[in-house]
Amino acid sequence: MSKIFLTRRIPKPGLMKLNEYTDDYAIFPPDKPITEKELIEDISSVEGLICLLTDPITRNVIDSGRKLRIIANYAVGYDNIDIDYATNKGIIVTNTPGVLTDATAELTWALLFACTRRIVEADMFSREGRFDGWSPTLLLGKGLKGKILGIIGAGRIGTAFVLKGIGFGVKVLYSDPYINEVLEKKTGAKRVKMEELLRKSDFISLHISLKESTHHLIGAREISLLKPSACLINTSRGPIVDEKALIRALKDGKIGGAGLDVYEDEPNIPEELIELTNVVLLPHIGSATHEARNKMAVMAVENLIAGLEGKKPPNQVNIK
Repeated sequence: MSKIFLTRRIPKPGLMKLNEYTDDYAIFPPDKPITEKELIEDISSVEGLICLLTDPITRNVIDSGRKLRIIANYAVGYDNIDIDYATNKGIIVTNTPGVLTDATAELTWALLFACTRRIVEADMFSREGRFDGWSPTLLLGKGLKGKILGIIGAGRIGTAFVLKGIGFGVKVLYSDPYINEVLEKKTGAKRVKMEELLRKSDFISLHISLKESTHHLIGAREISLLKPSACLINTSRGPIVDEKALIRALKDGKIGGAGLDVYEDEPNIPEELIELTNVVLLPHIGSATHEARNKMAVMAVENLIAGLEGKKPPNQVNIK
């Protein structure tokens, strides 16, 4: 059995880095998400594991990796891993932060524009041959200038998202446990409580990690606070939003629209969401640029190698 196991083929720069270190590794052959059962079968003698955010690294999986020393997650998040159990077993866990900041921030703007200017609707309208000439009232959307942009979570990605939009003339509110001096100095952003942000914002973008305290942070009550014209964007984690409550609000016209790159039960997208025209749906492609994914691959491998060599990995998230 191989010393290292990859749950999916990663971009070439990462594999080249791994090949410089060893050829004693195996890659899960199907190009599809691996199941818990398949993981348990494949890592019994593995010392290093490179996995994806979609891979369930549960207690059972960790127990099956009897020689496991490091889990290198090919993602900035690591809510797919039972961190506490891995820590108790003395297993290092790493992630790939920072390198996907720009890619995700850029995609968030793409989603916001797609929602406000009805880009998907307009594309379908054109493809279906319904465009018969310019009209003063055809597919009217919302302008950004002078509107209020609300950011829930002003970390790396939330900050990058706001800074990239300085030229659009939006006013910025943000909700975060900490004061963000960069945002306040460069954009005049104001830190407020989440309830005030939800009530006042025209566009709300989520940039927080998933943990017990943020599960369904945006539920029926929070959605009810939004303006009827508000647009909600989520490029963070699906379960932060109560999907059923969001669907009800979109169906009933209680909010203007939504742009989603993540879902509660990925890769499953509720049929009710798919049928709605006031929501833009993407297949979790926040970090999907060649630049970001290549850097993530190299970073994951560098973390793995460091852990296997008994060094502290650059992006260790446990066992400090």
